[in-house]
Amino acid sequence: MRSSRWIPGLLAIALLGACRAAPPLPEPATTAAEPPTGAAPGWWPDRIFYEIFVRSFADATTGPLANDGIGDFQGLIEKLDYLNDGDPETITDLGITGIWLMPINPSPSYHGYDVTDYFGVHPQFGTRQDFERFLAEAHRRGIRVIVDLVLNHSSSQHPRFVQALRGEPASRDWYVFVPPSDVPTTLGPWGQQVWQEKQGQHYLGIFWAGMPDLNYRNPAVTAEAERIAAFWLREMNVDGFRLDAIRHLIEDGDVMTDTPETRAWLKRFQAKLRQIEPDVLTVGEVWASTEAVSEYIAEDALDLAFEFDLATAILDAARTGNKAKLAYTLDNVAASYPANRYATMITNHDQNRVASELGEDTPRLKLAAGLLLTAPGVPFVYYGEEIGQIGEKPDEMIRNPMPWSSAVHGGFTQAHRPWEPMQPGHATRNVAVQDADPASLLNHYRRLIRLRQSEPALSRGGFRSIETGREDVIAWERAAAGQRLIVVANLAGDTIRNFRVPGTEGDVIAGELLHAAPVEAGAADLAPHQLLVFTLR
Repeated sequence: MRSSRWIPGLLAIALLGACRAAPPLPEPATTAAEPPTGAAPGWWPDRIFYEIFVRSFADATTGPLANDGIGDFQGLIEKLDYLNDGDPETITDLGITGIWLMPINPSPSYHGYDVTDYFGVHPQFGTRQDFERFLAEAHRRGIRVIVDLVLNHSSSQHPRFVQALRGEPASRDWYVFVPPSDVPTTLGPWGQQVWQEKQGQHYLGIFWAGMPDLNYRNPAVTAEAERIAAFWLREMNVDGFRLDAIRHLIEDGDVMTDTPETRAWLKRFQAKLRQIEPDVLTVGEVWASTEAVSEYIAEDALDLAFEFDLATAILDAARTGNKAKLAYTLDNVAASYPANRYATMITNHDQNRVASELGEDTPRLKLAAGLLLTAPGVPFVYYGEEIGQIGEKPDEMIRNPMPWSSAVHGGFTQAHRPWEPMQPGHATRNVAVQDADPASLLNHYRRLIRLRQSEPALSRGGFRSIETGREDVIAWERAAAGQRLIVVANLAGDTIRNFRVPGTEGDVIAGELLHAAPVEAGAADLAPHQLLVFTLR
């Protein structure tokens, strides 16, 4: 073993790795490294995804939908260079290599989760040709695109449900109806009314009356789901699906979540998708504990599933300054899944925004971002998270338009008013202001994303927790292809002087990757809420 001393010549190499732009597709450069045993298959382990609510991202400045107050596909195209300009030499884009689009199908609701036409695109967002242009532009920049596929339910205005209400036999069994005299009194998983009534008829709708549950015990419904997926993969050329609310697909009496029938159906559906397109990605929303979510991966019902326990633990660590919950959750998650076979996030479109949860405290927001982007798994960033956009329930208030500048309506639109008001503070909390500030949250995200994209150990590496001897400092090791990185985070609001970096005994610290100060003899000062990444040789 070599002695513990800093080698000056290696620090510059490490810092250059932190500043490189994310490479373009077809595959990021990090895939050239050998993944660890048990690593996730496919193109997605190296990706960093960005979740977009099209209605709120960018209103087009040209074309027939320009400046109508609603975001659209042309607006997305105009802002793609912000996410990834396709040039690996630049460092002014965010470096995103994957996009998840929330529902883009026709729907009577602003959110789109009650679909009326699974083969169409919402006319407020543009035409099919507009979407295809967006997809081509994203692919040209090296960005893969997945779309929301809402399988659990349709809209109550879907033609099939309208026909079912009329009593048409061919459509009646597409949904779950019961006679008026036999309506169950069972409540849903969160104590809600699930048996709905319309025109004197009673049917299952776990979320609300406008979303009748589809009946996957009917083979015709399964066949239609497969036809829809084939259309979006083969004809529209998307790269995969985020599968909404899938833990509720098939009920078993009063049991409405995570039934064996649901996982078995998804496994068959997954196999069918791979026949259609072997390179397809499925990411499941199973809003449950790690123990419940990991069963879907263990049974190969999904490629990835969102890790809600880990998201909650990241927030808890950044908020409280205590590592206990995060340390336990990281170990539990690593033990519960095959390596990196889960999707990570901090919050999403159904939760209060990170900045509101952390009191708009920039150091804590930077810490939370660092914890997300140095941990194992495939990370997802909710639009606006990188600039500290605020928002608390109700749902419309966590899906507000993206503020691009200090202009009227945040530069989102030149219409008289946007579809939903901007959040307070957008005049200073926007992309243009933060772009000009090297110390901003936006530029911190850019550095973190480039760091993750440039280091195989962060994107595909294994995970090992490291004891620090302190409740306010958490550390772990990421390793792949002969490379070892040590992540150390000061969760507290006080500086920790001369902290000895754990896990470096007998090794050489080549340099830390996010800050310019060299590290001598294995010890460093940890500023409040600071996360450091060290490379070991």
